[in-house]
Amino acid sequence: MSLARRVLDERPRIASALEAQALIEAVLETLGALSHVVGEETELVRAGKLSDAMEREPRKTELAGIYMRGVEQVKLNAVALARFVPDQVKRLKAAHIAFQDLIEINQIVLATARAVSESIVRDLASEANRPMRAAGYGPTATVGAGAFVRPNSGPLVISRSL
Repeated sequence: MSLARRVLDERPRIASALEAQALIEAVLETLGALSHVVGEETELVRAGKLSDAMEREPRKTELAGIYMRGVEQVKLNAVALARFVPDQVKRLKAAHIAFQDLIEINQIVLATARAVSESIVRDLASEANRPMRAAGYGPTATVGAGAFVRPNSGPLVISRSL
Protein backbone atom coordinates (compact mmCIF):
# COMPACT_ATOMS: atom_id res chain seq x y z
CA MET A 1 0.00 0.00 0.00
CA SER A 2 1.43 3.35 -0.98
CA LEU A 3 2.14 6.04 1.57
CA ALA A 4 -0.50 8.33 0.04
CA ARG A 5 -3.18 5.63 0.26
CA ARG A 6 -2.21 4.83 3.88
CA VAL A 7 -2.40 8.51 4.82
CA LEU A 8 -5.95 8.80 3.47
CA ASP A 9 -7.19 5.44 4.78
CA GLU A 10 -5.94 5.77 8.33
CA ARG A 11 -6.30 8.57 10.90
CA PRO A 12 -2.67 9.45 11.69
CA ARG A 13 -1.49 12.62 13.35
CA ILE A 14 1.07 14.50 11.28
CA ALA A 15 4.41 14.57 13.09
CA SER A 16 6.88 15.49 10.33
CA ALA A 17 7.24 17.52 7.14
CA LEU A 18 7.39 14.27 5.13
CA GLU A 19 4.03 13.11 6.48
CA ALA A 20 2.53 16.55 5.91
CA GLN A 21 3.79 16.58 2.32
CA ALA A 22 2.42 13.06 1.74
CA LEU A 23 -1.03 14.03 3.04
CA ILE A 24 -1.25 17.17 0.91
CA GLU A 25 -0.03 15.31 -2.19
CA ALA A 26 -2.53 12.50 -1.62
CA VAL A 27 -5.42 14.96 -1.29
CA LEU A 28 -4.26 16.90 -4.36
CA GLU A 29 -3.93 13.70 -6.38
CA THR A 30 -7.46 12.65 -5.43
CA LEU A 31 -8.78 16.14 -6.15
CA GLY A 32 -7.13 16.06 -9.58
CA ALA A 33 -8.73 12.72 -10.44
CA LEU A 34 -12.12 13.89 -9.15
CA SER A 35 -11.84 17.12 -11.15
CA HIS A 36 -11.09 15.10 -14.27
CA VAL A 37 -14.15 12.88 -13.81
CA VAL A 38 -16.44 15.85 -13.07
CA GLY A 39 -15.06 17.67 -16.13
CA GLU A 40 -15.73 14.62 -18.32
CA GLU A 41 -19.25 14.34 -16.94
CA THR A 42 -19.91 18.03 -17.63
CA GLU A 43 -18.76 17.76 -21.23
CA LEU A 44 -20.77 14.59 -21.84
CA VAL A 45 -23.94 16.17 -20.47
CA ARG A 46 -23.34 19.24 -22.62
CA ALA A 47 -23.02 16.96 -25.64
CA GLY A 48 -26.26 15.17 -24.73
CA LYS A 49 -24.54 11.85 -23.97
CA LEU A 50 -26.37 11.26 -20.71
CA SER A 51 -25.83 7.51 -20.57
CA ASP A 52 -22.07 7.98 -20.97
CA ALA A 53 -22.12 10.65 -18.26
CA MET A 54 -23.98 8.31 -15.89
CA GLU A 55 -21.23 5.70 -16.31
CA ARG A 56 -18.86 8.08 -14.48
CA GLU A 57 -21.06 8.16 -11.38
CA PRO A 58 -19.53 5.19 -9.47
CA ARG A 59 -15.98 6.48 -9.97
CA LYS A 60 -17.03 10.02 -9.04
CA THR A 61 -18.68 8.75 -5.85
CA GLU A 62 -15.59 6.73 -4.92
CA LEU A 63 -13.23 9.66 -5.50
CA ALA A 64 -15.51 12.06 -3.63
CA GLY A 65 -15.45 9.75 -0.61
CA ILE A 66 -11.65 9.50 -0.68
CA TYR A 67 -11.39 13.27 -1.10
CA MET A 68 -13.69 13.93 1.85
CA ARG A 69 -11.63 11.61 4.07
CA GLY A 70 -8.53 13.50 2.97
CA VAL A 71 -10.13 16.85 3.76
CA GLU A 72 -11.04 15.55 7.22
CA GLN A 73 -7.38 14.57 7.74
CA VAL A 74 -6.30 18.03 6.63
CA LYS A 75 -8.73 19.62 9.10
CA LEU A 76 -7.55 17.37 11.94
CA ASN A 77 -3.93 18.28 11.21
CA ALA A 78 -4.35 21.91 10.16
CA VAL A 79 -1.89 23.30 12.71
CA ALA A 80 0.83 20.78 11.83
CA LEU A 81 0.32 21.29 8.10
CA ALA A 82 0.55 25.07 8.46
CA ARG A 83 3.77 24.64 10.43
CA PHE A 84 5.45 22.02 8.24
CA VAL A 85 4.27 22.85 4.68
CA PRO A 86 2.54 26.25 4.52
CA ASP A 87 3.16 26.61 0.76
CA GLN A 88 1.52 23.27 0.09
CA VAL A 89 -1.50 24.30 2.17
CA LYS A 90 -1.87 27.38 -0.05
CA ARG A 91 -1.60 25.14 -3.11
CA LEU A 92 -4.32 22.87 -1.72
CA LYS A 93 -6.59 25.84 -1.01
CA ALA A 94 -6.11 27.14 -4.57
CA ALA A 95 -6.88 23.70 -6.01
CA HIS A 96 -9.99 23.44 -3.86
CA ILE A 97 -11.22 26.85 -5.06
CA ALA A 98 -10.65 25.81 -8.69
CA PHE A 99 -12.60 22.60 -7.97
CA GLN A 100 -15.48 24.64 -6.52
CA ASP A 101 -15.60 26.63 -9.76
CA LEU A 102 -15.70 23.38 -11.74
CA ILE A 103 -18.52 22.06 -9.55
CA GLU A 104 -20.47 25.29 -10.09
CA ILE A 105 -20.19 24.89 -13.87
CA ASN A 106 -21.19 21.23 -13.54
CA GLN A 107 -24.26 22.17 -11.51
CA ILE A 108 -25.29 24.77 -14.11
CA VAL A 109 -24.96 22.24 -16.93
CA LEU A 110 -26.92 19.61 -14.99
CA ALA A 111 -29.64 22.12 -14.11
CA THR A 112 -29.90 23.15 -17.76
CA ALA A 113 -30.17 19.52 -18.89
CA ARG A 114 -32.84 18.92 -16.28
CA ALA A 115 -34.82 22.00 -17.32
CA VAL A 116 -34.65 21.00 -20.97
CA SER A 117 -35.76 17.44 -20.26
CA GLU A 118 -38.62 18.66 -18.05
CA SER A 119 -39.71 21.05 -20.79
CA ILE A 120 -39.68 18.24 -23.35
CA VAL A 121 -41.75 15.98 -21.11
CA ARG A 122 -44.18 18.82 -20.31
CA ASP A 123 -44.59 19.67 -24.01
CA LEU A 124 -45.05 16.00 -24.87
CA ALA A 125 -47.71 15.58 -22.18
CA SER A 126 -49.47 18.72 -23.35
CA GLU A 127 -49.40 17.55 -26.95
CA ALA A 128 -50.60 14.06 -26.04
CA ASN A 129 -53.53 15.46 -24.06
CA ARG A 130 -54.62 17.96 -26.68
CA PRO A 131 -57.87 16.95 -28.39
CA MET A 132 -57.29 15.84 -31.96
CA ARG A 133 -60.65 17.07 -33.27
CA ALA A 134 -60.88 19.23 -36.31
CA ALA A 135 -62.81 22.40 -35.68
CA GLY A 136 -65.96 22.80 -37.73
CA TYR A 137 -68.40 25.65 -38.03
CA GLY A 138 -70.27 25.11 -34.83
CA PRO A 139 -69.52 24.26 -31.20
CA THR A 140 -70.24 20.57 -31.73
CA ALA A 141 -69.28 20.23 -35.39
CA THR A 142 -66.53 17.78 -36.36
CA VAL A 143 -64.94 17.10 -39.68
CA GLY A 144 -64.13 13.60 -40.80
CA ALA A 145 -64.55 10.34 -39.01
CA GLY A 146 -62.47 7.55 -37.65
CA ALA A 147 -59.53 7.78 -35.29
CA PHE A 148 -59.23 11.56 -35.32
CA VAL A 149 -62.79 12.14 -34.11
CA ARG A 150 -61.91 10.89 -30.61
CA PRO A 151 -59.85 13.16 -28.41
CA ASN A 152 -56.29 12.09 -27.54
CA SER A 153 -56.16 9.60 -30.35
CA GLY A 154 -53.33 10.80 -32.56
CA PRO A 155 -50.05 9.02 -33.16
CA LEU A 156 -47.37 9.42 -30.53
CA VAL A 157 -43.64 9.03 -31.26
CA ILE A 158 -40.92 9.12 -28.61
CA SER A 159 -37.21 9.10 -29.36
CA ARG A 160 -35.09 7.35 -26.75
CA SER A 161 -31.74 8.26 -28.31
CA LEU A 162 -30.36 10.76 -25.81
